[in-house]
Amino acid sequence: MKTWLSAAAIAATVLATPAMANQCGDVLGHSMQQLNTRESVDLCESYQGKTILVVNTASKCGFTKQFEGLEALYQKYQDKGLVVLGFPSDSFKQEYDDAEKTAEVCYLTYGVKFPMFASSKVKGDDANPVFKALIAKTGETPSWNFNKYLISSDEQTVKHFGSRTTPDDKDFITELEKMLAANAATGIEKAGE
Repeated sequence: MKTWLSAAAIAATVLATPAMANQCGDVLGHSMQQLNTRESVDLCESYQGKTILVVNTASKCGFTKQFEGLEALYQKYQDKGLVVLGFPSDSFKQEYDDAEKTAEVCYLTYGVKFPMFASSKVKGDDANPVFKALIAKTGETPSWNFNKYLISSDEQTVKHFGSRTTPDDKDFITELEKMLAANAATGIEKAGE
């Protein structure tokens, strides 16, 4: 009888796990491989409840210097709930085929500390699932490298900013701070329950 009850408890736990894992929406409901490793990150488990900035990056682009601004933004706001997620892509023919070279540009040249993922497509039928979800939510497909998608902590609001919008752009920072403030207010409400 004890063996049967233990088996039933294990089965119930296993069956309940997918329901818990699916608490995220279409954007975070995926696992993605990290840049220059074989390890994957469960986006939901790692970033749920955070305000997220997703950026399609490239190592050989005129906008590549935006890595500096993105890292500064991450350092300034990460304690307030921001995470920047970088997705290298050769969709515009400006990314290395070699993940090691891409990692060198990100980590060594620009000192990126925010999460970076393996190179993938960010437009068309072959777009990675994160970008497919972002495109579906905003109606905006990346037209070039360094497009930015600012996502509220509940994934209900997604704002798109084009490549020319720099990480220190006044209007962009205003939107970011609004989302962070809303996230903080939600956290306070939950703590008071």
